[in-house]
Amino acid sequence: MPQITVDYSAPLATAFDRQGFALALHAMVAETAAAKIEACKTRFRVTEDVVVGADVVGHGLVHVGLALLPGRSDETKSLLTERTLELLRVHVKQVDGLVLHASAEVRDLEASYQKFVD
Repeated sequence: MPQITVDYSAPLATAFDRQGFALALHAMVAETAAAKIEACKTRFRVTEDVVVGADVVGHGLVHVGLALLPGRSDETKSLLTERTLELLRVHVKQVDGLVLHASAEVRDLEASYQKFVD
């Protein structure tokens, strides 16, 4: 915990400083949500096909999903999404010909969540 998943469009691969984003995100999540930085885990998934409205070209997408153990207030969750989007602005460069659509959401992990570190 936190479990973080970042989906991003393939055309953004060279414009997205993923390692820099993850490191900054982990520090921000630890500070904002009282999480341990060493517990933050981020995985990136590239998305080959994106369709926005009636367009199959010209759009880049980044969506960040943060899953935390329950107990954070709605205000904390809102602050996390706001700060996540600010970090994306810093770590994703503009790509000519692409409109960037960035989003973030925070949700609680289900009660069934378990983990181990070996």
